[in-house]
Amino acid sequence: MEQTRKSSLQWPLILGLGALGLIHPLARMTGVVEALGMRAVAPILILAIALAWILIVGLGNVGRPVLTLVLAGVAYAVYLMVISALLTPILTGELRGPLAMPFVLVPLVLSNAFYGLVAGLLAWGVQGLRRVQAGQAGEAR
Repeated sequence: MEQTRKSSLQWPLILGLGALGLIHPLARMTGVVEALGMRAVAPILILAIALAWILIVGLGNVGRPVLTLVLAGVAYAVYLMVISALLTPILTGELRGPLAMPFVLVPLVLSNAFYGLVAGLLAWGVQGLRRVQAGQAGEAR
């Protein structure tokens, strides 16, 4: 039972992690980044989201961490398309973002899948370190 649960994908987690990524574009779309007056806010948010993904998956009992985070990156890209299509006409009076420039759709999905791949490999590494430390703790008993 444990092996089945650990090896299957956890879709609520994947979709939730993808939604967590929306903090960055929503802060940008709503002017929060500009209001703070710091150019470093955007990279800080991106790194904070990546760190959250890595820690949530790396410290959690998440099977298939790389695939989980690749799919979270894809979910984020899809959410971004939908959110920008809904919010930019309201906020700016015109459609902006990925759907206004269809040639960016594939690169958007691929780049966010790659972001998830990198985060997934790091989360997998965290899981490996945890197993090594657990094995060492078991040997010390």
